[in-house]
Amino acid sequence: MKTFIIENFLLETDVARELYFDHAATQPIYDYHCHLPPKQIAENYRFRNLYDIWLAGDHYKWRAMRANGVAERFCTGNATDEEKYAAFVRTVPYTLRNPLYHWSHLELLRYFGIDEIIDEESAPRIWKKANAQLAEPDFGTHGILQKNRVALIGTTDDPADSLEFHQSIRKQGLKTRVYPAFRPDAALNVGQPAAFNAWCARLSLAANSDLGTFSEFLAALKKRHDFFHEQGCRLSDHGLESCFHAECDEKQAAKIFDKARRNEAATPEEARQYGSFLMLYFGHLDATRGWTKQLHLGAQRNNNTRLRTTLGPDTGFDSIGDFPQAQSLAFYLNRLDSNGDLPKMVLYNLNPNDNYVLASMAGNFQDGSVAGKIQFGSGWWFLDQLEGMTWQINALSSIGLLRRFIGMLTDSRSFLSYTRHEYFRRLLCNLFGNDVEKGLLPRDMKLLGSMVREISFGNARDFFGMEIDPEYRGK
Repeated sequence: MKTFIIENFLLETDVARELYFDHAATQPIYDYHCHLPPKQIAENYRFRNLYDIWLAGDHYKWRAMRANGVAERFCTGNATDEEKYAAFVRTVPYTLRNPLYHWSHLELLRYFGIDEIIDEESAPRIWKKANAQLAEPDFGTHGILQKNRVALIGTTDDPADSLEFHQSIRKQGLKTRVYPAFRPDAALNVGQPAAFNAWCARLSLAANSDLGTFSEFLAALKKRHDFFHEQGCRLSDHGLESCFHAECDEKQAAKIFDKARRNEAATPEEARQYGSFLMLYFGHLDATRGWTKQLHLGAQRNNNTRLRTTLGPDTGFDSIGDFPQAQSLAFYLNRLDSNGDLPKMVLYNLNPNDNYVLASMAGNFQDGSVAGKIQFGSGWWFLDQLEGMTWQINALSSIGLLRRFIGMLTDSRSFLSYTRHEYFRRLLCNLFGNDVEKGLLPRDMKLLGSMVREISFGNARDFFGMEIDPEYRGK
């Protein structure tokens, strides 16, 4: 049976279809935040089979499989690639109305031209056809990026990372620009001194610096920040339950740092104080360099202790958290602003209850220096699906300026995730088309078309200001 992903998928009106095909679909992809491994790009990695490119490392799919009663050996265990593939295919019919159903069919259709409903009957044909194409010369990571017209990729990188693969990519002359993003979450981990000190050893090597004192630690972080800047980095990123809201000067932070270096765990209050100081320091570094800071707020991580211990992080045991955001976020932004250290910023929430909190908070710190200086970011993780993205767009439209929105990102570890940009663009055009039909927006295709192009690509290109290939400058 042919797939339901027809040409006008999600596009319910003539206006929506014109906006999508004439304006959104023509734009390159500016994927400013993801978790793709730079090593695979540097090596032009060739995927060994459909499992390797479609399922390996995908905790969204693992969660669905577990919920469907699939044993762990078929998710992260020692089953063969084909057995794991078959287990997922048996799960797909049970994902109806889950975004995985749309994403999975879109991925097979757009990358492999496979126009079939995914089920046990079609599974052998899909496996054979996809694997045959993966064996073709142009199906390495470079070919995938070129086929999808990916102008820019922003990876997620630890300050202790060498960035050797980014350097290799730059020498290869790939049209897709690949830049690191500075993610120093490990620097905050004074409540777990064993992990913190192991990471400090890595940082010391990367910075070629002693970390005997807190001032040396701060200097090493700045040195790595400078190095990332030299490699083209213009973005930082932080994954926090909520911003830290505590007073702490450098002397207090140094005492907490010294305690952790003695393998003594900081108390929760000490961790908040230390985190508050360090996040202000990171804000200063970003503002000085003209970077954009990303805050990913609200994930409750590692909920299943048994399976987290057995399988490790990023294997599908995180969820939406219920953390207060408004007061701590206001404290953080206000302190940066008062110090003259407020950089451009993108705020992402994982709990949809916080949509209006973040959308309204962003408005408090727009200062006229940059259009959309503080962005309310696209629906993230559990919210990057039709309903979650619609909620985010509606909240931003109601409180801020949707036309200044920097649009979609994959936030993914998969090279097949560029269909999520298509998914977002179709949704966006459909919202505008329905508003026109209801008389809420004018039937002015020049006005609406330019807005669609800007949100799909142009706003992100101009906001972040990172160099891209002239072929991908867009309209």
